[in-house]
Amino acid sequence: MKKVGVIVGREWSFPPRFIDEVNGRNAGVVAEFAKLGGTRMDEAVPYAVLVDRISHEVPYYRSYLKHAVLEGVTVINNPFMWTADDKFFGASLCQKLGLAHPKTVALPNKDYVPGIVKTESLRNLEYPINWQAILDYVGLPCILKDAHGGGWRGVYVCHSVEELIRYYDGSGLLTMIAQEFIKWDRYVRCMCLGRNLVLPMPYDTNNRRYVPDPNYLTPALTERVIADSLKLVGALGYDMNTVEWAIKDGVPYAIDFMNPAPDMDVNSLTPEYFEWVVKHMADLVIDRALNPAPQLTELKWSKLF
Repeated sequence: MKKVGVIVGREWSFPPRFIDEVNGRNAGVVAEFAKLGGTRMDEAVPYAVLVDRISHEVPYYRSYLKHAVLEGVTVINNPFMWTADDKFFGASLCQKLGLAHPKTVALPNKDYVPGIVKTESLRNLEYPINWQAILDYVGLPCILKDAHGGGWRGVYVCHSVEELIRYYDGSGLLTMIAQEFIKWDRYVRCMCLGRNLVLPMPYDTNNRRYVPDPNYLTPALTERVIADSLKLVGALGYDMNTVEWAIKDGVPYAIDFMNPAPDMDVNSLTPEYFEWVVKHMADLVIDRALNPAPQLTELKWSKLF
């Protein structure tokens, strides 16, 4: 019997429903909440698959999951890629993949850890920041947000250079990006599972809610956002992610796709989308448990082992 471990935070609707779905299949795979409590460097991992919903906020879990990959476990999502990912990298990736994306600039940090002496430690940085050159590139209004953030936290719409600098000055140790503002006609969040399934979900950004509507996009737009979403998750190697598209004049712009622990709460997704996610996540982990494809081979340094 193969085991699936689920690592979760405060969410209460998806994890138990997912565990029940996997266990109810009688497919030779059982799911449970993983229990962790200090990990030896030579410790065996009892799971074939680990589903990670919270390691971005609990560093010990991330360390454990990296160890699990070395032990041959399939971790959803790959903790090495997740550790390395950020929203500026995603913008550059879109550029390389030929996908529409808002113009984006990575900004130097405003503040630093105490060991950094600004007059001595930052000799590679040009100072002061050329704010006009940045705005000449991204335009006004623009978006300022944390390159590693999520959940719409710390996102600012800036209408002037003064406003941009004011929000930047309050960013502390965060690494911020300035981004072109796309005034969209329609907005879609795509749930992407297993790098082969995409569910486009219309999303009301003002009220932060999904609006189930099978006719929200034209067939051509639906086909494009699905194809472009698959390109992104294929390049990133994420088996569980959401990709957000802001559609302007018929062009879908990739707005945010660093969501490797996407919102799967029934109260957010609506029952219709929630059941789709539960079913296909169960399909995914059962397949990964019975037909393992160890992630160690995805790492460039795997030849050393």
